Amino acid sequence: MTTAPFTVSLDLALSGTGAPPKAAYDRSLAAAAAALDWLRDQKRTGGLELLGVPSRADDLRAAARQAAALKGFATVAVLGIGGSSLGGQALTALRKAGKPVVEFHDNPDPFSWAAALKRFDLKKTHFIAISKSGGTAETLMQVLTAADALEKAGVKTLKKHFTIITEPHASPLAGFADSIGAARLDHPLGVGGRYSVLTMVGALPGLLMGLNVKQLRAGAQAALEQVLNARTPADAPAASGAALHHALAGEGRLASTVLWPYADALAVFGGWWKQLWAESLGKDGQGSTPVSVLGPVDQHSQLQMFRDGPGTALYTLVSVDTKGKGPAVPRARANRLGLQYLAGKKLGDLVDAECRATAQTLFKNGRPVRRIHLGKVDEFHLGALMMHFMLETILMGRLMGVNPFDQPGVEEGKVLARQYLAEG
Repeated sequence: MTTAPFTVSLDLALSGTGAPPKAAYDRSLAAAAAALDWLRDQKRTGGLELLGVPSRADDLRAAARQAAALKGFATVAVLGIGGSSLGGQALTALRKAGKPVVEFHDNPDPFSWAAALKRFDLKKTHFIAISKSGGTAETLMQVLTAADALEKAGVKTLKKHFTIITEPHASPLAGFADSIGAARLDHPLGVGGRYSVLTMVGALPGLLMGLNVKQLRAGAQAALEQVLNARTPADAPAASGAALHHALAGEGRLASTVLWPYADALAVFGGWWKQLWAESLGKDGQGSTPVSVLGPVDQHSQLQMFRDGPGTALYTLVSVDTKGKGPAVPRARANRLGLQYLAGKKLGDLVDAECRATAQTLFKNGRPVRRIHLGKVDEFHLGALMMHFMLETILMGRLMGVNPFDQPGVEEGKVLARQYLAEG
């Protein structure tokens, strides 16, 4: 039996005044059984390429070879937007290697990008450009302006300064790579950008930052097996989580879904999760707005709204083992100041207590709360958490009757932007 990489409790979501009606949750859970059967069939037939990524090794060997070739650079700038960048950014919390310095440049702000090009020691800078389609305008502009800056700095051999990750077919980005002889690595054809963190898209930056990418995938595999091998949807965290969201939505009580980790190492993770949920499920007049906050700090900025506001959100609190961790408050000084409740306590004790207090505060005020607990934030557990949320999103799409893999709204915006550029 697969050991669960994390624990999930729905106790504070399925009881109390904030819970969906039991009949509504049971209906959603029953529907999740069919969605789980579909997921198992996709794994069996290979129809959903994402499910086979954690067990692959060939692409990691290619990523390792390329990472080794880039060790001599002082800076590696990762160029990409959305899913081509957010997953890699989420991995930065586990950064171990200081050299090369890996930076992510996703938002094409003209002032920030100009400043970065000016700041780089360009002769010691390598650019990894990532675009699934190979036609992403923002990334192409960054690539072309970076190449121009390199040439103006006296670089004669551009191919040494670029690695391109894109699908293995003709595209503008692939054409650029071929025109200068730069290394090309394949973006899987069947894995969308927002689901690509476990592929080459996250693997190459992860290796450059010193991460154990095999463990990242091992955690993802453990989470996947936990879901696929579950006897019932209630035993599969991704399925029960999707059913909970679906039941609340059916009652008109899911305008937003809030991810609230109590760990700095998961702060950037929230940005990746927000794109995953929003771009996958905001369709056909349906969906819930994903909100990412951080504990304990956002108790002092958001908790008031969450407790006493509209009350149309599900709260997912993510905790790690902090109790007994961190610096301790000296007893004598705390006692002299009348702070007996802090005397001898460690910072992790406070974080643990505040996480539990937030969960109870929300629950007592009629807010449904799901609790996820990780032993720690490392490659294994982060990979498991990523796979959990990807599966939950896919299953929620099945329950909603929407395609969790397309993004027609994004595509419409791209078409209009190109039209406006052409018009001047």
